[in-house]
Amino acid sequence: MSVEHDIRSFVDNLVYEQTQVHDHGVDLTVSAIYRVAGPGALDFGGDELEDADLEPVPTEPRDPEDDYEWWNLEGGQYVVQYNEFLTETDESLVLQPRNELLARGGSHPTVHVVSHLPLLPLSVPEGGLSIKENARISTLLWPAGGDAGGAGSAEPVDTRGDTNR
Repeated sequence: MSVEHDIRSFVDNLVYEQTQVHDHGVDLTVSAIYRVAGPGALDFGGDELEDADLEPVPTEPRDPEDDYEWWNLEGGQYVVQYNEFLTETDESLVLQPRNELLARGGSHPTVHVVSHLPLLPLSVPEGGLSIKENARISTLLWPAGGDAGGAGSAEPVDTRGDTNR
């Protein structure tokens, strides 16, 4: 069985499987973008953890006939939420930004995920960035050297010039 099908078995709520699932993993799509409107809190023991106040960033139509709208983001920090979610798994997977996001100055951290897809900080360059609803911004893949029961592994992928993803 190929790597992408193994990873696919851990992901629910794909927007369009034929485009999102590929040889190297599964692309994830953005469902919501938030501004941090009020501070969260961290402490040593975890008894005083407080979530930050998140304010949804509204979308705007680019064309009145479009089915999907756009987030027109000014430079700064945001928080992104995905359409997809992980099913029950004990496998460690890598979540990394897609090259298309990086090439436009946007970024989010590369993280290992196991049981759920976290809200992630999204950095937007000073000049801003427009992101369409359901845009593919991240890729979920096996960690380097890892496998799932012998299914193989994938190194983080350099997708320069890969316009099919």
